[in-house]
Amino acid sequence: MASLLTSPLTKPKPFCLSSSTRILTTSPSLNFTRVSFTHSQKLAPFKLPSLLSAFSEKSQKRDVTASAADRESGDYRRIMLSDVMVKKKKDENPWWEREWSPMDFGAVAVVLSMHVLSLLAPFHFNWRAVWVAFGLYVVTGLLGVTLSFHRNLSHKSFKLPKWLEYLFAYFGAQALQGNPIDWVSTHRYHHQFCDSDRDPHSPLDGFWFSHMNWMFDANTITQRVGERNNVGDLEKQPFYQFLRSTYIWHPLALAVALYALGGFPFVVWGMGVRIVWVYHITWLVNSACHVWGEQAWNTGDLSKNNWMVAALAFGEGWHNNHHAFEFSARHGLEWWQLDMTWYVVRFLQAIGLATDVKLPSEAQKQRMTLTND
Repeated sequence: MASLLTSPLTKPKPFCLSSSTRILTTSPSLNFTRVSFTHSQKLAPFKLPSLLSAFSEKSQKRDVTASAADRESGDYRRIMLSDVMVKKKKDENPWWEREWSPMDFGAVAVVLSMHVLSLLAPFHFNWRAVWVAFGLYVVTGLLGVTLSFHRNLSHKSFKLPKWLEYLFAYFGAQALQGNPIDWVSTHRYHHQFCDSDRDPHSPLDGFWFSHMNWMFDANTITQRVGERNNVGDLEKQPFYQFLRSTYIWHPLALAVALYALGGFPFVVWGMGVRIVWVYHITWLVNSACHVWGEQAWNTGDLSKNNWMVAALAFGEGWHNNHHAFEFSARHGLEWWQLDMTWYVVRFLQAIGLATDVKLPSEAQKQRMTLTND
C-alpha cells in the first residue's frame, strides 16, 4: 500500500472486463462509450481541489473487451486460480537488468531483514513475546494502518481530535510501511488510477508486482504518477512533516525499547514476526483483493470482497465495498461482514471521539448495484 522508506510515487495500460473472463490489455484503443458518474459522491470526503479532477477519472465505467482471437493468441496469461488475465510484456527487461535506485535497495534491505529476523522466531519462543507481537499487531495494524492511515487520513471517512489522530498515525508509522504522507499519497493514486497502467500496484503487472514488488521499483512508480501532489492536507501539518523526516528512527527506537523490556525474543517477535505478518495482510489487500473474491458493486475495476483477507486485515478485505464507497468508514456493509476497524470507529463515535462519520446512503447503494447499468 505504500513505500517503506519514502514514497516512490508507473505507463498507462488500459484493462478490460468481460462478462466471464477478465482481460487486461495494453491496446491504446479504449471504448469509453459507456460513461457514468454514478459515484461522484466519493469526492466529497476529500474536499481538496487537487484531487477533484483526479477522482473524477475514477468515476468512468470502463468497458473494454478483447477478442476471442486475442485470448487464444498466447499474449495473455491467467493469474493463478482466478479469472483475471494479464497481457504478457515482451519488451521489458528482467528485474535484475533494470535500473535500481538507492530507495529500491533500501526497501529490499528493510523487507529482507524483517523476514530473516522473523525466521528466528522458533529459536526465541516464549509466550510473553508472542503476546507482545499480538498486541503490536492490533495497535500498529488496526489502529495505525487500517483505521488511521487508510480510513482516516487517506479517505477522511471520519474526524478525530488532533491528539488522537496523531497518536494513531504514530502507531501506523511503527508498522514500517512508510510515513503517513507517503502511504496516503500512494493509496490515493491507487484509487485515482485503479487497475490501469498508472496504478502504483495493480495485478495488471502480475500478482507479485501488486503484492510487494512495486515497492522495489521507485523509478517506475514515479513515471506512472509523477511527483506527489495529492497530500497537501498532510504536508502542511508539522507533525506529519516531522514523521516523514525522522521516520526510520521511530521503529528503531521501538526495537531498542523491546530489547530493554524482554531481550532478543521481544525483538524477534515484536518486530520481525509482527512486522512481516502486518506486511503481508496489508499487501494481500492490494493483490488478493483484486484477484480473488466476489464483486457486489459496479465499480468498473477488479476490486473483490475477500472474507479471508477481511478476517486477517480487520475488515479491509471487503475491498469491492470499499472501492464502491471510498468515503465510507464502514467496509463490511452487511451485518455478517466482519469489520473490526469499523467496530472501533463506531465505539469512538459512541464516546464522542469520532465525528462526521461517513456511510453510504441507500440511494448511493442503489446506484452502484451490479444490476444497474
